Amino acid sequence: MATGQVLVVDDEADIRELLGITLLRMGLEPHCAASVSEALALLGSNSFELCLTDMRLADGDGLSIVEHITRNHPSLPVAVITAHGSAENAVAALKAGAFDYLGKPVSLDQLRALVRSALKLPRPGGERQDTDAAQPGSGPSLIGDSPLMMQARQMIEKLARSQAPVQIRGESGSGKELAARRIHSNGARRDSPFVAVNCGAIPENLMESEFFGHKKGAFTGALADHDGFFQAADGGTLFLDEVGDLPLSMQVKLLRAIQEKRVRRVGSTSEEPVDVRIISATHRHLAEEVKSGAFRQDLYYRLNVIELRMPALRELRDDIPQLAATILSRHAGEGRVPRLSMQAEAALQAYHFPGNVRELENILERAVALVSGDEIAVDDLQLSDERAAEQEGDVEGLPLPERLEAIERKAILDALERARYNQTAAAKLLGISFRALRYRIQRLGIKQELDARS
Repeated sequence: MATGQVLVVDDEADIRELLGITLLRMGLEPHCAASVSEALALLGSNSFELCLTDMRLADGDGLSIVEHITRNHPSLPVAVITAHGSAENAVAALKAGAFDYLGKPVSLDQLRALVRSALKLPRPGGERQDTDAAQPGSGPSLIGDSPLMMQARQMIEKLARSQAPVQIRGESGSGKELAARRIHSNGARRDSPFVAVNCGAIPENLMESEFFGHKKGAFTGALADHDGFFQAADGGTLFLDEVGDLPLSMQVKLLRAIQEKRVRRVGSTSEEPVDVRIISATHRHLAEEVKSGAFRQDLYYRLNVIELRMPALRELRDDIPQLAATILSRHAGEGRVPRLSMQAEAALQAYHFPGNVRELENILERAVALVSGDEIAVDDLQLSDERAAEQEGDVEGLPLPERLEAIERKAILDALERARYNQTAAAKLLGISFRALRYRIQRLGIKQELDARS
C-alpha cells in the first residue's frame, strides 16, 4: 500500500512510466505531469513528499518549478533530472533550492537512493535534532545569540535539507568542521557515516589510493583490497577540509568523481557507484586561487554551489561569556566549575583571538588546570601583551631576535593546525625534517601547548 505521494514532471511518457513504476515498487504513489502548468495545478491540490522534475519541459523549464516550490512549499524536497553532462543546469537548480539532481539516462539505483534520502528529511512538526545539540567528541556547540551566529545556524538548518555541495569559509579554529557535522547530523544522511579528511596532510603519491581505494597488488605494499574515503562515506557525507591544498592532478580526479558519482580504485579496470554528499572547507580565498591557476575553475564551481561563512570569534564578542561558560563546564569534569572574574571576562572579550574558538578552548583548559581557587583571574588566562601581539602577527615593536621567533612560532602553529597536529605532515608542509620540527617545537615552548591538548 502506498505510503506517500510523489510528483513526477517530465514531458516524455516513457520516462514518466519508468519513474512511476519504480516509485510504486518502493511503496509510493506517483502523480505524473507532462508540463509546468500541470505540475503547478497538482501542487495546488495535493500534498507531496517529493517532487522529481525534468529540466526541459514543453511550456517552460524545471527551474521554474524548483523556484515555485522553494517559495510556496519550502518543506517539500524537489530533485531535478538533467541531460548527461549538463553540469550548469544541475548547479543552477541546486542554487535555486533543489534537494538533489539526477543525470540522464536515469540510474534506478541512484533514483532509489535519492528518494530514500528525501523521505528521511525531518518534516514540519515532526522530530528533528536541535542544530545546537552537542555531539560526543565534536567539541563545543555553535553557541551564541549574536546576529552573525544566528545567521550561520539558520543557514546550517537550511543546508541540512539539501544535498547541494557546500563550501565553508572561515579562519582556522572558527568551527568549520563543527558546522559540517551539524549539516550532516540534521539532514537525511544523519544515520550514515561522516568522514572528515584533511587534504593538506595526505602525501601526494598516496592521494588517489586514499580517496578512491585500491585493489590488492595495485602497487608494492598493497596486500589487500582497501576502501578509500569515498567508499567509507558511501551513503553519508565526505568533509574535505583545506581542499585548497589539493594538487591540480588530484583536483581533476575529484571533479570527475563528483560529476559521475562513480570512482575507480587504483589497480581496478572498472568503476563503482558512490553516493556521498561533499562538504568542503578552506581558510583560503579559492576565487583568488582560481585566478592564479592554483585551483581548477570547474572544480571550484562544483564545490562552491552554496557558501557558508563561519564568523571569526572577534566578530562574536558578545557571545564569548556564554561560550566560555560552556567550555569551563566541560573541562571542569566532576569538580566544581570555576568562574571567570569580571576582569577576566572583559579581557577575553577584548582579545583578538587569531586562533578563534579553538584558541579560546585551549586558553580556558589551561586556566582550569592552573587556577587554585574558584575564580579565574586575568593572570590565569596568560593573555600578556607580548602573547597577543605575537599571535596577531603584530611583531613590529619587538627586537629582531624575538620578532623572528614570533614569526617562526606562528608558521609552525599554522602548519600544525593545517595538519591536524600530525607533526610528520606539518614538517612536510614547512619543508623541514621531522627532527628539525621537533627541535623547534621544544625551543619555542610549543611543546607545552601540544601536551595540553593530549
